[in-house]
Amino acid sequence: MSDKAVSSAARQRITALLDENSFVEIGGQITARSTDFNLQEQETPSDGVITGYGVIDGNPVYVYSQDVSVLNGTIGEMHGRKIVRLYQSAMKLGVPVIGLLDCAGIRLQESTDALNALGEIYKSQAMASGVIPQITAVFGNCGGGLAMVAGMSDFTFMEETKGRLFVNAPNAIDGNEISRCDTSSAAYQSQETGLVDVKGTQEEILEKMRDLIGMLPPNYEDGPDYGECTDDLNRVCGDIESCAEDGVLAISRIADDQLFLEIKADYGKDMAAGFIRLNGATVGAVANCCKRYDADGNPVENSGNVISSRGAKKAARFVRFCDAYGIPVLTLTNVRGYKSTKCAENNMAEAVSSLTYAFAQATVPKVNVIIKEAYGSAYAVMNSKALGADMVYAWPDAKVGMMDAGTAAKIMYEKDGIDVINEKARQYEKLQNNVLSAARRGYVDAVIAPEDTRKYVIAAFEMLFTKREDTPRKKHGTI
Repeated sequence: MSDKAVSSAARQRITALLDENSFVEIGGQITARSTDFNLQEQETPSDGVITGYGVIDGNPVYVYSQDVSVLNGTIGEMHGRKIVRLYQSAMKLGVPVIGLLDCAGIRLQESTDALNALGEIYKSQAMASGVIPQITAVFGNCGGGLAMVAGMSDFTFMEETKGRLFVNAPNAIDGNEISRCDTSSAAYQSQETGLVDVKGTQEEILEKMRDLIGMLPPNYEDGPDYGECTDDLNRVCGDIESCAEDGVLAISRIADDQLFLEIKADYGKDMAAGFIRLNGATVGAVANCCKRYDADGNPVENSGNVISSRGAKKAARFVRFCDAYGIPVLTLTNVRGYKSTKCAENNMAEAVSSLTYAFAQATVPKVNVIIKEAYGSAYAVMNSKALGADMVYAWPDAKVGMMDAGTAAKIMYEKDGIDVINEKARQYEKLQNNVLSAARRGYVDAVIAPEDTRKYVIAAFEMLFTKREDTPRKKHGTI
């Protein structure tokens, strides 16, 4: 093995990601096979991609890391074949695949052979989807066709300064150039496209990837991951009511040791999604975020009590992932309607339909807690009893109904005076808009004190551990 290979950034990333001395390389002697354009005269150790397996905190994983020091990390025939073989082995053993991407694109000297190799990688990813978790991290260039490798992964991480992720380069987009809008940057891909789940320094994203692997099952058959719970199962969440507007904080208060691994935090900020542990078991958590606060308690984001198309899109994909791998889903609901802007309306119906479908067809244990407001169809799509939530809890002051009582009264009695409208609003509040009304109709299973939320949710998931649910026989849905 050459000194160049030993010291390459690709190997250093593998070493930093995996447990010490756990990496076993596969196909280290493979080199480029093509001889066109005098390619045989160039050294191509490992054909520009290091492949093998190792462990992360004792959890086995397969990993490949593109080596930019070899032909700029370009994908050639043998480069692609090594990745495909890695996927085949991972599928047989039921082990996650991690890809560390740093590539200048398809190797021009190998033309159609390289293009075919990229297509075979796509197919391997498609076949593995829903079978084993796929995680990628972008450390350098990830452009053109390689961007789909990141897009087809379950989770994508990106180095925030050197990472470049794009289908079309910024300067190749009509009316744009990179100084005006860097569409390939980690900031753009995490905030605007939502493709990147986590951005940061190389050290930060490698550490976050280790944390994520610790939360995930190795495959769809093994179900949610379990660890030792060091937190009190009956811990009182004394300040959770004051966190109701910030779903991230509210979820954190419920979680074991108050730890929440949020994904896509920069995208669709009206919705929070990520992983927590409850009694040591991994649970997927989704919550409406009206506001977000910084570490000092100052509001830094104000989304209002609404669902945006981006928030719905984020939550839908997350719920589908959880359902595919048998991970239970917890939702904290606080919503009045949908974001009302021209831009949001472009994709709203489609995005919310995807969220509705994701919750409705998910067969994993589903628990919903209405923590403040639950109005209209926006509530219905947030894991409501109608969509199949197994348990629905609500705090005593929660509002559940079609809309705010005052607004409803104005619509129903628009031709009457203000006194009549106010009286009818009070009646509407009493008859239709309070949590007891929803509980009497069976739409809420129990009214609980906010501080007791953690213990009720844990008890619900323990009860639902043996849940079995069949869905209509079909090839697959189309929503």
